[in-house]
Amino acid sequence: MKLHELQSAEGSRQTRKRVGRGIGSGMGKTSTRGHKGQWARSGGGVRPGFEGGQNPLLRRVPKRGFNNERFAIKFAIVNLDELNAFAAGTEVTPELLKESGIVKNPLDGIKILGNGELKVGLTVKANKFSQSAVEKIQAAGGKTEVI
Repeated sequence: MKLHELQSAEGSRQTRKRVGRGIGSGMGKTSTRGHKGQWARSGGGVRPGFEGGQNPLLRRVPKRGFNNERFAIKFAIVNLDELNAFAAGTEVTPELLKESGIVKNPLDGIKILGNGELKVGLTVKANKFSQSAVEKIQAAGGKTEVI
């Protein structure tokens, strides 16, 4: 393959629609807007959610619930089977989890969940543990410590 033989993939490049450029283009006169009406005018159209003056759906449907997303505490989740990457007797801390790439963003803390099996005895330090994770870590000969 040579530089002068390079081509774009079939269908990847489309020519721009040139409206209002004469009758022969097929898109002259009304420029594909049809005849008259709100949509044919400059700046025409309505805002999203507008239903022609009828009470919009968003206002008709009752509001329910409460979302505490602003103040909620979000934990980065680590499953037990991911901890098998460490050697037996290692002290697993949030810093070590971040360095090893198991946790990319620790958010407000780290929570250890009990998915999978732990095959090595580890001392695990985290902000939160699920009950099943604590049982499995202790069964494997390890210890848990809440930071």
